[in-house]
Amino acid sequence: MNSQTCTHFCTSMLKDVWSSKLFVLYEHAAGYAIFSVKEFEEVGMSLPQVEASVTDLSRFNSVVKLVGFSPFKTALAALESINSISEGIIPEDLQLFLDSCIPKSGKKDKVVLGVSDPKLGASITEALDIKCDYAGVIPEILRGIRLHFHNLVKHFTAKSSGIAQLGLGHSYSRAQVKFNVNRVDNMIIQSIALLDQLDKDINTFCMRIREWYSYHFPELAKIVPENHMYAKVAKLIKSRKEFTDEKLETLEQIVMDTAKAQAIMDASKSSMGMDISPVDLLNIEMFATRVSSLADYRKRLAEYLRFKMTGIAPNLATLIGDQVGARLIAHAGSLTNLAKYPASTVQILGAEKALFRALKTRGSTPKYGLLFHSTFIARAGTRTKGRISRYLANKCSIASRIDCFIDMPTNIFGEKLRQQVEDRLKFYETGEVPKKNIIVMKEALEEVAELTASVEQESSKKKKKKDRKRKKEILENGNKNEFVENGIQEEAEESKKKRKKSKNINENE
Repeated sequence: MNSQTCTHFCTSMLKDVWSSKLFVLYEHAAGYAIFSVKEFEEVGMSLPQVEASVTDLSRFNSVVKLVGFSPFKTALAALESINSISEGIIPEDLQLFLDSCIPKSGKKDKVVLGVSDPKLGASITEALDIKCDYAGVIPEILRGIRLHFHNLVKHFTAKSSGIAQLGLGHSYSRAQVKFNVNRVDNMIIQSIALLDQLDKDINTFCMRIREWYSYHFPELAKIVPENHMYAKVAKLIKSRKEFTDEKLETLEQIVMDTAKAQAIMDASKSSMGMDISPVDLLNIEMFATRVSSLADYRKRLAEYLRFKMTGIAPNLATLIGDQVGARLIAHAGSLTNLAKYPASTVQILGAEKALFRALKTRGSTPKYGLLFHSTFIARAGTRTKGRISRYLANKCSIASRIDCFIDMPTNIFGEKLRQQVEDRLKFYETGEVPKKNIIVMKEALEEVAELTASVEQESSKKKKKKDRKRKKEILENGNKNEFVENGIQEEAEESKKKRKKSKNINENE
């Protein structure tokens, strides 16, 4: 096929394709707009002409024409629409607008709607049976509409367009950032990362204290193996020659063992360590103080993490613990991402290197990743570690999905799932058949329903009590504005009118 024949073939194809009526949907911060495209045979055959005519308003006016514009009634409606469109869902007002503005396709005249998002196009096609397209020259036409939109719509200026875009952009950003303020999992991710870093740093610093203080008192390292306790003991003893019976009681409180405290006392009297200067002891004491404060902060951070996990992912925390659950969330990126993962992915989270190495070398794939730190894996037998890991990953996936999408956070499902894993361990050991999952979930749903009903009943009682107390205060204070706000002023006026009316009747009689 020569070049001339190829050109003729492509031209005829383009004429067949673009002979249909083309409309373009443009979503602006102020509303929806539909444009019809004119002279489209020429546009379709010469794409560079479209690119050149986009920046020139007079030339672009000959290409497109406004068919209809549907403004948003409120800023909240605009925010809801952009949230739906960003997820590929067609809003109800857009559906009605398209249905009223775009004609139905006939046998000869086919109607095509140009859109910017293929997901939105699929939703429109499914809902309204309108053929949608997002390729070819449509991006260039949308670029021109975006550039000249304030000139294409009557009574619309560049300033009002910018204000609408800025306001909607801020609202959309706030909605994305503050999706749920009370259940933001970013704090969990940062907390567990800081907790792991503190563990490494405290361990390194404690080893440094051991090495440093062992020049003066080497026997203490064998008597006190715990790092945090070693730093506190070194801070208390300082110079072993000045360690007297007066400090023995304080030492017993630190080590929580009378025999160990006495052993430290005896070792300090017969130690083989060298003498060091007071300046060196002062530096050791300062360093031990810092390490001790870091260890105390680590405990407070662990409590904070437990509190956050209880509010954000209570079922996951109840099932596998606060720190393991937080590591899963941090490794996935968010609780939503973890909820989207299948159980097979949750099982090997944290063991990606071992997985790819096994796939490359055709060896055995890993059985667990971060779930290895769970107590269930440690309690399982050697032969059942893989099976219990797979079962635990399945329950973790269920717990994370419940935590992600439940309205009222509760740990009832986590307790049931944990009991299921316990029963599975017993089954591997004794052969006792556990309950079926559907029965356990029904029991959990019944408990959640009872809890929800009790909470609602309690809240309604509190509200009624608060209203009665408020009315009593209003009656005692006699404030007119308060009467109006609570609807009591109207009742007082009606009763006053009735008394006046009855009084007039008596006078007439």
